Amino acid sequence: MLLLLIPLGVLLVGLVGTLLDLRLGVDSAVYRSGALTLLNGEPLYEFSTLGPEPWWALLPFTYPPTAALLFVPLAAMPTQLAWGFVAAVSVLLLSLVIRVTIATLGERRWASPAKATVVFSIALLALEPVWRTLFLGQINVILMAIVVLDVLVIGSSGPRLRRWGGVLVGVAAAVKLTPLIFVAHLWFIGRRADAARAGLTFVLLQGLLFAVVPGDSRDFWGHAVSDPGRTGPIHWAGNQSLNGLVSRLSGLAPWSLYAAVGVGLVLAVPAVWLMLRFHRQGLALPALLVTAFYGLLVSPVSWSHHWVWVVPLIVLLAARVPRGVSLPQWRQWAPPAGVILVYASGVLLWMSNGHDVELFWSPLQFVPGSAYLIVPVVIGTVLTVSGLRGKRAA
Repeated sequence: MLLLLIPLGVLLVGLVGTLLDLRLGVDSAVYRSGALTLLNGEPLYEFSTLGPEPWWALLPFTYPPTAALLFVPLAAMPTQLAWGFVAAVSVLLLSLVIRVTIATLGERRWASPAKATVVFSIALLALEPVWRTLFLGQINVILMAIVVLDVLVIGSSGPRLRRWGGVLVGVAAAVKLTPLIFVAHLWFIGRRADAARAGLTFVLLQGLLFAVVPGDSRDFWGHAVSDPGRTGPIHWAGNQSLNGLVSRLSGLAPWSLYAAVGVGLVLAVPAVWLMLRFHRQGLALPALLVTAFYGLLVSPVSWSHHWVWVVPLIVLLAARVPRGVSLPQWRQWAPPAGVILVYASGVLLWMSNGHDVELFWSPLQFVPGSAYLIVPVVIGTVLTVSGLRGKRAA
């Protein structure tokens, strides 16, 4: 009941915002405008803004046409209420992700999983990626929940439900291309039929939009998908991808993208090895998290609010802390506490940023200014080295 009060409160804020014409949800306003533009038969990508956008949300539509189709329900709502709806659904699905995470752990770490879900759901709203996702009306939590349901719930269900495995991943990828990495995840862990269904779902949805709005589909796949001007400055501190990091380090050198791709390819080897190691040990959640964080690293753009996958990571790390109060055991709180500190503080945005100042950061600024991507690299390195040592010892 307590968890229902938060989304209801968010919806109420959206309703009040509609009455007072408040500026709520920049990104959800763009989603709604994309749906209206599609319904009106107007071009989605011809201009840098959309006609129905309010004056305080004049941004380009960066998603595939399939996303505009799936955003159509938002077109029936006022802008502020659309934000309230997206944010409320995100809060509910955040709780769902946490509940699935706890269930996937396969152990009674907490006496009441339901109460633990409530505590985590409220406490982790303080994480910068989470509250910024809600504030902007972004869909990061929604997409994460869709992937978690497909990979962790449907993947471990009975034969009747398993027949739909991969479909949700395909839908998520059709909305925002970055979830395509989970098609590869399904393939590598041996769920080849699910990977095929995910790929087929993605292709069929794109084909549907090519039939319905061929012009928009050609515009998106022809130029908009690779137009850096539609996403914002890649070297801004908020872009916590390898591409953003290398762009800042190199001063926007023309070779920076190739260097980022090269680093990503190098990291792919330990990432796949670690993911498969977890999978063979029956640890589906850690395996999924390896893929999720690798995807955030290699995506051309990973804004700070994209890093909502830190939520199941924190729950997982907290569950691994043994009970007791002795000093050695308290030290084991360091991993979850450190991760919470980094992502709750939003430390990367403490650094001077914007107007190209990131290109002149000192070494002392680069470390906290790249904190979001450093965390998974450090954790992955420790786990990989530990795994290799254990393999040699065996």
